[in-house]
Amino acid sequence: MPSAPGPAPYRPETPISPLAEWLADEVAPAAFPEKILRFRNDRWAQAVGLEQLSEEDWLGHFGKFQPLAENLPTPLALRYHGHQFRVYNPDLGDGRGFLFAQMRDGESRLLDLGTKGSGQTPWSRAGDGRLTLKGGVREILATEMLEALGVNTSKTFSIVETGEELVRGDEPSPTRSAVMTRLSHSHIRIGTFQRLLTLEDSEHMKALVDYCLTQFPGPPPPSDAPGSEQPAVQLMHLVVERLADLAASWMVAGFVHGVLNTDNMNISGESFDYGPWRFLPKWDPKFTAAYFDHGGLYAFGRQPEALHWNCGQLAIALRLIADAPPLIAAMERFGPLYMTAVGKRWCWRLGVESRGVAEDGRLVGACEAQLSASGDQPDVFFHRHRGGRNAVGELGEILSRYRAVENDHPYWSESSAESMLIEEVETIWSAIDQRDDWQPLQDKVDRIRRMGDAHGPALEPAGNG
Repeated sequence: MPSAPGPAPYRPETPISPLAEWLADEVAPAAFPEKILRFRNDRWAQAVGLEQLSEEDWLGHFGKFQPLAENLPTPLALRYHGHQFRVYNPDLGDGRGFLFAQMRDGESRLLDLGTKGSGQTPWSRAGDGRLTLKGGVREILATEMLEALGVNTSKTFSIVETGEELVRGDEPSPTRSAVMTRLSHSHIRIGTFQRLLTLEDSEHMKALVDYCLTQFPGPPPPSDAPGSEQPAVQLMHLVVERLADLAASWMVAGFVHGVLNTDNMNISGESFDYGPWRFLPKWDPKFTAAYFDHGGLYAFGRQPEALHWNCGQLAIALRLIADAPPLIAAMERFGPLYMTAVGKRWCWRLGVESRGVAEDGRLVGACEAQLSASGDQPDVFFHRHRGGRNAVGELGEILSRYRAVENDHPYWSESSAESMLIEEVETIWSAIDQRDDWQPLQDKVDRIRRMGDAHGPALEPAGNG
């Protein structure tokens, strides 16, 4: 069954407008010397009614950022604070991006179009507000692979090369420039709430909570949850559910985000803002993605801990308008929710039906033990054992009790698994950088999407209505 979204008409709606006066700053996009369309995500453009745009109109909207019809008249750079490697920084905000548009998809979910590399804002600090073309290409590869592996992720919507030469300290320079547009359900971060706490702005904190509950609804808290009548407590439960599920989905995908600061935590539970990401070459809890993460704070195996800690920072912020005990009670659900999500997502990727938390936990443990002992790359492991096949020893005994999901996609009969290791990322970029050859990138995206189709529809992200 294809994993692509269904088509929908263009439905502009901007509920963020009433909040903009205290949540954002109006900004102007940069005037770029060139605008060359390099990537256009038509399968997600159809989901928001924009697939019929001509290339000229596309470049007008996503290269010059001319407003979409009946949408935000001026881009908005959002204000927020955040903990960066657990050091609080009040000097943040959208420094090289802005919220460009909002609209509904075919399921009436609110979607944002936001940018990266669109120019300087009041929050740029010493930055130039630009994005390297390599950074844009890397984001395409990260989001496409994560989407195919069932992760709730932002989508790379558009990449336009902009004709500037950028100097970066950690990459060969000068290098080519680009502006990226991403599609996601929200750009409201945990750091957005932290800013309002610092300002002791309870009125706007309540308004932001109401906005998030209205625009990103989800199931109510458990019936026995204390304080469940308080909107802030309701939001806390939803964010805990979403981030526990997000952490689980990264672990099952073998993905290391790299920079799990609170300003990188989306209230909708989406994975977004990809910098030094990596996929595991082998199962290693200590593997880090960021060269500057010297202490391994955001290592692969510590990602659930990092997201739990970030939930705690949201609870501290919401303490401005809610009692502490119900917020703590919501926090305490993270561990059990995470374990449940890991089991379900592991079974989904392995192509077997879940047998409940206890049995799934034993399955995951046996798989991790074999991954560690064998040194297998995770994508190879899941492909080899799809539906419970080729399993021996303890793993074989456990999998014999599981029922395989019927799936005859030819991908599962092929000898090799699709993966996204750094060597291939560099090879794809080298073809673009040295020969302006974009075919390897397109071929890779096509193969990833085919793999996504082989897996079938992803599990519904937790905490979403």
